[in-house]
Amino acid sequence: MATSSTNTPEQVTDERNPTRGRWWIVVAAVLVQLALGAVYAWSVFNKPLQAEFGWSKSEAVLPFEFAIGTIFIGSLIGGRIQDRRGPRTVALAGVVLYAIGTMLASLVNTSGQLWLLVATYGVLGGIGLGAAYITPIAMLSKWFPDRRGLITGIAVAGFGFGAVLTAPAAKALLNGTDDKTSVFLPLGIAYLIAGVVGALFFRNPPEGYQVPGFVPASTGRAVAGTRNYTLPEALRTKQWYMLTAVLTLNVTCGIGFISQASDAAQSVAGVSAGTAATMVGVLGLFNGGGRIFWAWLSDRTGRMTAFLGMLALQLVCFAILPWASAFALFAVLAALIYLAYGGGFGTMPATAADYFGTPNAGAIYGAMIVAWSIGGVVGPLLTAALYDADNQSYTLPFLVLAAIALVSLVLPRITRMPSEPATVE
Repeated sequence: MATSSTNTPEQVTDERNPTRGRWWIVVAAVLVQLALGAVYAWSVFNKPLQAEFGWSKSEAVLPFEFAIGTIFIGSLIGGRIQDRRGPRTVALAGVVLYAIGTMLASLVNTSGQLWLLVATYGVLGGIGLGAAYITPIAMLSKWFPDRRGLITGIAVAGFGFGAVLTAPAAKALLNGTDDKTSVFLPLGIAYLIAGVVGALFFRNPPEGYQVPGFVPASTGRAVAGTRNYTLPEALRTKQWYMLTAVLTLNVTCGIGFISQASDAAQSVAGVSAGTAATMVGVLGLFNGGGRIFWAWLSDRTGRMTAFLGMLALQLVCFAILPWASAFALFAVLAALIYLAYGGGFGTMPATAADYFGTPNAGAIYGAMIVAWSIGGVVGPLLTAALYDADNQSYTLPFLVLAAIALVSLVLPRITRMPSEPATVE
C-alpha cells in the first residue's frame, strides 16, 4: 500500500538514524554566522571614511549603530516566520538583504550621502542580519536538545569570529583604493556567497524528532521546562522580561567597553595605536570563544549560574581596569570582558529554549534580541558621555560599568522557570 509523508523538504532525515547529518548543519550555520559577524569589523572603516568625506567620529559610526539598532526588527520578524515556514527560507532572505545592503553602500561617493550609507548598510543590512542571525540558533536548538547550550554557543561563535576574518581583508581592500566605499561591493558579494551556500543546508528536524538515548533532565544542572510557549504566552510571563533584562545588561557592560577598547588601551596602559589595534583583533577571538565556553559551561552548571559568573567576572574586571597601567594586565582584563560579553549571546538562546520550549524558539528569542539593540546603543553612548564628563578619563566609565554589573547580579538569582499556567488571565 502506498504511503504518504507530510514532511517538507526541509524536514527530510533518516528515520533509522534521526540525528544523521546534524553536524553538517552546524557547519552550515557557522558559515552563515561568519558572514554576518563581519559587521563587528566596522571600526576598520571609521578613519578611512572620516578622511575621505570629512565626517566626525560620531558620524562615521552611525551606519554601525543603525545596523545594531535594527537587528531586532529582522530577528523578530524572521523568528516568527521561520517557526512557521522553516529556517531555510528566512535565512536565505536575510542573507540576501544583508548582502544587498552592503553592496548598495558602495554607491556612496559624497560627504552628503551619509544618509545613504545609513539606509543601506545600517537599516537594510541590519534587518537582514537580524533575520539570518536568529534562524540557525532556533534551528539548532531543535536538532540538539542533548547539547543545547554547547551547540547554540558554537553557532553564535561564528558571529564572534566573523570580524577576525573580515577586518584584515577589509583593511587590505581599503589600502588598495582611494574610493573607500567601493570595498563594500566585493565584501557584499563574499557575504552573499558564503551566506547562501550555508543557508541552503538549513532544515528543521522532522515532527516527533528525538535523539536516541537522550532523556531530558528534570533536576540538576540545565533543566528544561515541559511546556511549549507561543510568543504571546511568553510575553505574558515575567521570566521573558527578566531574561531580556539579563541579556541587555550583559550587552551594555560588554559593548560599552568594546566600543572604547582601542582608545582605552592607549589611555590607561599607554600603548601605541598599532599595539592597541592588534590587541582588539586578538580580543575578537575571546568574543567568539566566550560564546562556546559559557554555553558549554551552562549545560553543566545551569544557565543562571553561568550568567552569574559572566556578570561577576565583568564586575571584577571593570573595578580593576582604571588602574591597569601594565599592558599585560589590561589585556587580560579586556580578554575576560570580551569572554563574558560573548558568553551572553552563546548562553541565552539555550536558556530561552529551556524556559519556553523549542517550537517557537525563533520568535521568542528573536524578540529578546531587542536587548542587543538597546545595549548596543546605550553602552557606547553611556561610556562616551562618562568619559567626557570625567575630563577624558576612563575611571568613571569603568566604575559605572562595574556598578551596573553588580546590580545585574540580582536578576539571575531570582529568575526561575515560568510557573504553570504560562499565561496571566
